[in-house]
Amino acid sequence: MKHATKVWTITVVLLLSAHGWAVEKHALSGLVLAVSPSHRSITVSCEKVPGYMDAMVMPFDVRNAKLLDGVKPGATIDFTVVDKGNSSYAEGIRVRRYQNFEQEPLEARRLAILSNLANPSAPKALKPQQSVPDFTLSDQDRKAISLSQLKGRVVAVSFAYVRCPNPAYCFRLTSNLGQLKKRFPGRLGRDLVLLTIIIDPEHDQNDAIANYAKIWNADPKTWHFLTGPLPEVQRVSRMFGMEFWSEEGLLVHSFHTAIIDRQGKLFANLEGNQFTSRQLGDLVQTAMDRP
Repeated sequence: MKHATKVWTITVVLLLSAHGWAVEKHALSGLVLAVSPSHRSITVSCEKVPGYMDAMVMPFDVRNAKLLDGVKPGATIDFTVVDKGNSSYAEGIRVRRYQNFEQEPLEARRLAILSNLANPSAPKALKPQQSVPDFTLSDQDRKAISLSQLKGRVVAVSFAYVRCPNPAYCFRLTSNLGQLKKRFPGRLGRDLVLLTIIIDPEHDQNDAIANYAKIWNADPKTWHFLTGPLPEVQRVSRMFGMEFWSEEGLLVHSFHTAIIDRQGKLFANLEGNQFTSRQLGDLVQTAMDRP
């Protein structure tokens, strides 16, 4: 009987393979672009899986809608795709929390926890779909720029300071916006505006910011490098969970890149620097193309 069962199993597998229905499972990772619990689906900017698929944007069915609880655009996830040849679906979805064991982000997180404990009534970071309060800062042309005047366009926001010594920190996040500039040249200004908020107004003012913007060949009509009084820069930064402190002449800071939708609501807030510029571009395109 056991022999007959084994033969039957092999026969079924061969038949399924012959019809292109062999079941394959692959471990995938990627950045979430869109989530639809009602349709039990998710769209992901996937990382490359050698021998299976190139890096690309893919929609996936999710048979168990509970797997989508807590999954938001901008989250990095690990999951398994079950590929049956003529259909596929995602299972085992796990949100990958940002972890960086380098000293600076660890110190920034520790100081943020202490700050929250010392001031529990301080405003909390915005959550997706919350409206972003208006703010006004000055750009590299010393022109006042208000968030409210950008309504109707998607706004990508990152943070930096001119003297940041680590190329994996401010330089990488600013470079990501530079890649958005290259990817969407026809949509800049019309559908998309870039903001880099300078978090060291004590040292970075006027010519320093203008010269920093020139490094990125930034058009001040579409990419604003913003600064202002330190309390206001701190207020705006903390809307997005961005914390920074002065320590031994440099800044200890966390990493955030935020996307604000056309209605002025937070679409996504990416913590860290471990996503690719392509994935950020896919997220921005999703926000721009939403009806």
